[in-house]
Order: sequence, then C-alpha cells, then structure tokens
Amino acid sequence: MFNQFLQYHDLGLFWLRIVIGIIFIYHAIPKFKNASSMAGMLGMNLPWFPYVLGLVEFVAGLGLILGLYVQLCALAIAVLMIGAIFMKKFKWKVPFSAHDKMGWEFDLILLAGALMLLYTTGGSVFRLF
Repeated sequence: MFNQFLQYHDLGLFWLRIVIGIIFIYHAIPKFKNASSMAGMLGMNLPWFPYVLGLVEFVAGLGLILGLYVQLCALAIAVLMIGAIFMKKFKWKVPFSAHDKMGWEFDLILLAGALMLLYTTGGSVFRLF
C-alpha cells in the first residue's frame, strides 16, 4: 500500500534508535542523582544497584544515538526491559495498563523497539560500528 516508504527503512530505524536512546538517557539520570531513594523504590537493599542500572541505560542510550555497537546496546536494553517487566508484573503486581499508575505497556514497547534494533542492526544511517 505504501511501498514508496520502503526506501526509507534505514531512516526509520535511525529515528527509532534516536528516540529509544533519548528515553534511556533521560531515565538514567535520576538513578545517578537519587540512587538511595531509587534503591528503596526498587525494593533492593543494594544502594549501588541504581548506579549500575543507570550506567547501563546511559551507555546503551548513548550508543544507540551515536550508532556505536547498536546490536550490543539493543541487547542490553532488551535485558533491562525484560527485568523491568518481570518486576512490575510478578513482584509489584502492576497491571498491563492502569489509569492511576504506569503499567508495563511502556516497557513492552521499549522491549519491542530494542528487539527490532537487535534483529535489524539499527539501519545504516549514521551507524559507526
């Protein structure tokens, strides 16, 4: 139906990389600023754990934006999203979608985007490695 857009698939993957990268950098920053409160929110007694999560999110997000090791960054994000979905669904009993809190539907779409980048290598537009 819209075959004329198929010639731009690399550009579409580029924009997917940029958007997911921005989201992960944005969500990494609070983990550096408020690690102890984030550890409490996560239900963990490991005060260093939010730093590790934040570091992985930041490096993977930056890698996607810069086109560096896109598949490795996408794999890291996919693993993080599987963990986030697991925590929300099974530990915190968060529904898929709710009006009063964020469900795990956002995590699921980020997982799907990360898998898309993993399987397609993220396109060739501005990709270094």
